[in-house]
Amino acid sequence: MNRTIAPVVVIVPGLRDHVEDHWQTVLADRLTMAGRTVRTVPPLTQDQLSREARVAALDKVVAEIAGPVVLVAHSTGVITTVHWSQRHEAQVKGALLVTPPDFENPLPQGCPTPGVLDGNGWTPVPRTPLPFPSIVAASSNDSLGSLDRVAGLARDWEGHLVELGEVGHLNPASGYGPWPLAEELLRELEHPLG
Repeated sequence: MNRTIAPVVVIVPGLRDHVEDHWQTVLADRLTMAGRTVRTVPPLTQDQLSREARVAALDKVVAEIAGPVVLVAHSTGVITTVHWSQRHEAQVKGALLVTPPDFENPLPQGCPTPGVLDGNGWTPVPRTPLPFPSIVAASSNDSLGSLDRVAGLARDWEGHLVELGEVGHLNPASGYGPWPLAEELLRELEHPLG
């Protein structure tokens, strides 16, 4: 009997890294309890704003996995994933890309400025098609990226856009903790119809 092994789920956090009550943390715990293998890109101890350092950290995690992976990225983790995909090859079955920020326009106060983002290698954000299937989940009231801009990214990356409605940046500050739709979207990536 030939059983298909489920891909390893790789969690790619944003700039705030591991947050205890974040939906990515909740998802990782739920999947682990269900017997899935989950790896999380660890927090950086230095160069925390460096795109190169974050891409290298993601690559290190993926390189240690022998089989296929599914990437689950949020916020800056989405942009890290997209930059990573330009230069690295792996058995990526798909990527769930949730509320990517718009690094090409000024972000709200308290976030890195366009000059800081550019100086750390984040811009320009790659706009080429991704080499794996993706679902791009977008909020209609995200202060870090308008729905129109995120829809444009999804189109350029040839990802499937899922509009979530008014969910802010889909983080604890927006009221998310648990986000059950993540598991449903993950299943769609792993078992596409047709």
